[in-house]
Amino acid sequence: MPILVTGATGYVGAKLVPRLLEDGYRVRVLVRDTKKLRLKTWKDDVEAFEGDVLEPATLGPALSGSKVAYYLIHSIVSGKTFAERDMVAARNFGEAARKAGIKRVIYLGGLGDPETSLSEHLRSRQKTGDILRQCGICLTEFRAAVIVGAGSISFEMIRYLTERIPVMVCPRWVRSRVQPISIDDVIEYLAASLQNQDSAGQIIEIGGADILTYGDMMKRYARVRGLRRLLINVPVLTPKLSSYWVHWVTPVPAAFARPLIEGLRNEVVVTDDKASELFTRIKPAAYESAVQRALSQLDPDRFEDFISQSSSTEGIERSATVKTISNGMIIEVRRCLVRSRASAVYKAFTNIGGPNGWPCNLAWRLRAFLDKVVGGIGMRKGRPVPAEIKAGDTLDFFRVEKIRPGSMIRLKAEMKLPGAGWLQFEVTPHGEGKTQLTQTVFFAPKGLPGVVYWYLVYPFHCLIFAKMIRSIARISEQISDDDVFCQ
Repeated sequence: MPILVTGATGYVGAKLVPRLLEDGYRVRVLVRDTKKLRLKTWKDDVEAFEGDVLEPATLGPALSGSKVAYYLIHSIVSGKTFAERDMVAARNFGEAARKAGIKRVIYLGGLGDPETSLSEHLRSRQKTGDILRQCGICLTEFRAAVIVGAGSISFEMIRYLTERIPVMVCPRWVRSRVQPISIDDVIEYLAASLQNQDSAGQIIEIGGADILTYGDMMKRYARVRGLRRLLINVPVLTPKLSSYWVHWVTPVPAAFARPLIEGLRNEVVVTDDKASELFTRIKPAAYESAVQRALSQLDPDRFEDFISQSSSTEGIERSATVKTISNGMIIEVRRCLVRSRASAVYKAFTNIGGPNGWPCNLAWRLRAFLDKVVGGIGMRKGRPVPAEIKAGDTLDFFRVEKIRPGSMIRLKAEMKLPGAGWLQFEVTPHGEGKTQLTQTVFFAPKGLPGVVYWYLVYPFHCLIFAKMIRSIARISEQISDDDVFCQ
């Protein structure tokens, strides 16, 4: 019978679905809009149902025929009313699940001693579990603290604060104890519970190998990242002020930051050994190991979904630009509709560099000179001969990191940078005689110098990269079919 996963487009659900498929389960998902699945690599391997837990009448088809369901829905994105919406959603789903004959629900909630004054966010997570149980279904409730992984809101808040602030004035909550857990270990527990009947009907607290303070988490993140950070504790700094501060210096919106920060005053550590007794094969990772895994996601391959979404050909005109900051990466996607074949566009951008020069060549020469002054490689005047390039080749101050012949090339910057940078070009046929050219700049800043560097050079980047895509489009429109095939 199929396993139902709700919240399949959320942070945890989107990672759980491929794991269940890998384990051989038949999976169906419940989402409000199936169009959101179009960029998921597993979209064709699941049964997708549209429904909303706030509209009970829409839940029946997805629940029918299933015996086990994962409840991974959270309303924090809805703002101040998130707690009320969480309660309504849980009651609707619980009652619909009972009527549909669901035998077991697996839910991921939040750690915290229910006998203490929990924050509204943590209280809501535990009340959600209570309501699901009250509906008369067998519930396995996992309770976790901060989930460490690229894309976790709690971890991203830690990441950006540590990266961007060398000297941090900290409120009392940085001294609260917490037991962070890797996203990989969370997925392990959720998947393993399907075959572990002893976990049915249990509340299971899960955590990583280390018990730390939030201050320790920031310091250890800094150590893994190669940064030095100083934390200065102050006696008064309200959660409201802290949330505004987080909003100002990080991409995390204040609406998300405030309920999370209010929860940081609560100690969230595992108080029983049930998880280790029930799941003897799972050995949770240490915090620094989990951070290293998260930092390994600072790779352009991890952002293909965003590029594909922002480069959609729907409604494209002559050009468009999309910019974002996501999971520690700054991304700028420029796209242009070119009146030329894809092969001509591909040749145009793979011919840049070396004696052929670069669009805005004077600006690139100046950048190379400055790089040489600070001990970098400068302009190496290099590109392969013959013109066809392959992975590992050098293009002046870039190196070809990845290539898909005829469609894509990614160049990694080897000049001195306070971070890591990439420049990527990709072509997509768009109707007869037309091609979409997508040019993407990636930059993963390291610490405050990286952020400052990006915003200092940003005005020049706008001019240079905008002219670059226009120049490549113009050149490709001048290339004939004979030019393309006579390399």
